[in-house]
Amino acid sequence: MVGELNLDIILSGLPAQLQLDREHLAEGLKVTLGSSSAIFAHNLALLGNRVGFSSAIGNDAFGENCLERLGESGVDLSSVRRFSGQQTGLTVILPRGAQRYILTYPGTMSEMCFEDLDLDYVCSAKHFHLSSYFLQRALRPKMADLFRRAKEAGLTTSLDTNDDPDDRWSNELLAVLKYVDVLLPNEHEACKIAGKQGVDDALRVLSGVVELVVIKRGSRGVVARRGEDCFSAVAKPGDFVDAVGAGDSFDAGFIDQFIRGARIEECLEFGNIAGALSVTRAGGTEAFRDKAHREAFLNEQGRAT
Repeated sequence: MVGELNLDIILSGLPAQLQLDREHLAEGLKVTLGSSSAIFAHNLALLGNRVGFSSAIGNDAFGENCLERLGESGVDLSSVRRFSGQQTGLTVILPRGAQRYILTYPGTMSEMCFEDLDLDYVCSAKHFHLSSYFLQRALRPKMADLFRRAKEAGLTTSLDTNDDPDDRWSNELLAVLKYVDVLLPNEHEACKIAGKQGVDDALRVLSGVVELVVIKRGSRGVVARRGEDCFSAVAKPGDFVDAVGAGDSFDAGFIDQFIRGARIEECLEFGNIAGALSVTRAGGTEAFRDKAHREAFLNEQGRAT
């Protein structure tokens, strides 16, 4: 796993309308491990996988807190670099039901570059995953080289681009997609990447570039395509608390099965189970951190870690 590492501050129970120069009160506060990359790595590890994480933090308390929380999942943090004089990134999330405002200070997530990576470490794995393509600004110029190196070393690869804060959706991404085995965008991201208005058209276009495209649609489930073969799976019902990290948790569940050689239908099914587990707690990792809750939920769904 290569990606960003930061904390999420989630303020819940806010007024329906936020006004400038007014003091608003939140009913709830949660400080949790954030970033799509760390949520994916954390949850994949707690599903019973050996995960290595390459990232960067600053020499600050936020960074140390990130390491502590991520390390508790068993993720190998030996390739996380500390950038002296830099600040670890931070995200503030303001939920609005199933939607939310997301405010991110990038910090070191925009500073880590290709030369900062231990490629021997990265390429010693079985599978390579990267999240938040557009936030990795220093890494992006050589992102295609990174994926190419992984493929040449025999790894399977996956990518979840996440949103583009600049809303540019650069064509440079196409050079990376040539080396991606599984693309895991949500509905909005897929349409933006493909330059299409509808999911079906986006799925058709992207499947002509990437071997397997999986598009997450929230409560409407998930659709996928490999070549001419199309697949779908309905979302899992469950107690909804918070959608933060649900897509990253789906990715973790999907890849958990993918690296074991499961059928696509089984990958989609377990991805939906992992996503449903995630939303039962505030924050993308809290439902997975609660061992009793995690195991009870997965056993109820017929899956055990």
